[in-house]
Amino acid sequence: MQERRNLHRKNLAVYSRVFDRSSGRVLGYLSDLTEKGAMIISDSPMLEDVNINLRFDLPDPELFSTDHLNMDARVAWCSPDLDPAFYNVGFEFTSISLSERKLIDEVIAAYEFRRDTPDYPTSPSSL
Repeated sequence: MQERRNLHRKNLAVYSRVFDRSSGRVLGYLSDLTEKGAMIISDSPMLEDVNINLRFDLPDPELFSTDHLNMDARVAWCSPDLDPAFYNVGFEFTSISLSERKLIDEVIAAYEFRRDTPDYPTSPSSL
């Protein structure tokens, strides 16, 4: 499958629950997030091209202005995880307000895994 992502994924160090707002059912746990969409880890597969109203629980309400983020999204893809008991589900946000974008940026800044590699000295074996 060709990679169509415009923004690099931001893997999060904290897994937040993600709900279907219509049914209240837990869909899975947030794995990564961008301003364009999100990926969750779920124990159930989801049909692609289905619109869904999502609610993301935020891990530290004192850090943010709210304890959750509501987003309307489309299931962009679903594939089995490395662990056969789970599925990776990608969502594309169908609309995003300025305040939602700001909150997403704050969540990413607070909880993104740091991908920088330390400046270790050159290994003697590589000389």
